Amino acid sequence: MPVMNVRYAVGSLDAASKAVLANRLTEVLIQMEGGANTPGGRDFAWVRFDESARDDFWIGGQSNVGAEIGPTFLVDVTIPEGYMNRTHKNEVHSWVASAISEATGHAASDVPLLTVITEVPEGNWSTRGVPISLETTAVVVGLPSDGERLRWSRKYFEAKARALAAADYPSDMGGLLPSMSGDVRKT
Repeated sequence: MPVMNVRYAVGSLDAASKAVLANRLTEVLIQMEGGANTPGGRDFAWVRFDESARDDFWIGGQSNVGAEIGPTFLVDVTIPEGYMNRTHKNEVHSWVASAISEATGHAASDVPLLTVITEVPEGNWSTRGVPISLETTAVVVGLPSDGERLRWSRKYFEAKARALAAADYPSDMGGLLPSMSGDVRKT
């Protein structure tokens, strides 16, 4: 259930390059989901574009004005907490830069691009008003519930549960996988 919000300066994308970028970023989202190129996986692959005036981008205290700056992008990638390790996140940074490079025809090193990955705590996602979790998402997108990525996530949440218990947090505070609900001290 990762989501990408692509903010870009006016003139950075025309209709054709925007379509290329949307398709490439959808591929990135599917790869982020563990390769779940299924109807369920595609339902969770959201890309949103926000075009901004060139002078709305300020980099290093300077307004991004003038043809010499070229295409400019700020990409927010929102993922479930505990879903990606450092290697996975580094792959996402690289894939996003490659997608923007392909769509704009500029080398990734020449495009002002900032990619920010934000993790949303477990229990803070919903679709159509119904909370969803990593566990239910795996089923919906067609990934095995005992697959490598979800096993890694469970270990992350088990460690989080132990830390919460050690700090004497209330057992009903949320932020854990539904299968771990109840008293975190038992985990």
